Amino acid sequence: MDPQPAIPIATSSNGRLSGKPWKQQKSATVRSHLQPALKSKSFGDRIEKTGKTLAIKKLQTVLKEEKQAEIQRRREVTLERRKAAEERKRAEELKAQLGARKAARLRRKAGRTKKIAH
Repeated sequence: MDPQPAIPIATSSNGRLSGKPWKQQKSATVRSHLQPALKSKSFGDRIEKTGKTLAIKKLQTVLKEEKQAEIQRRREVTLERRKAAEERKRAEELKAQLGARKAARLRRKAGRTKKIAH
């Protein structure tokens, strides 16, 4: 009787056979439900991609803030112009009113003198 050669035992499941022919060999789960950003090949790629998106978002916020600042500046300039125009108009009306009062006062004063015949 010939002793049968010993069957080598595999140290990992890679070389292991089930012995049950109806069972398929298990393999790593296919993560197809993940987003393309998460499916990228390496962690470094993901970090780079997130860095780019963060930089883009930061740039967008800076541009948006600049735009808002410009709009606010224009609004303030317009408000200042309106205030100045209103002040000029008010001063003009006051001047005209004072001018009319002075003219009326002069007319009354002129009527009091005896030199002018009414």
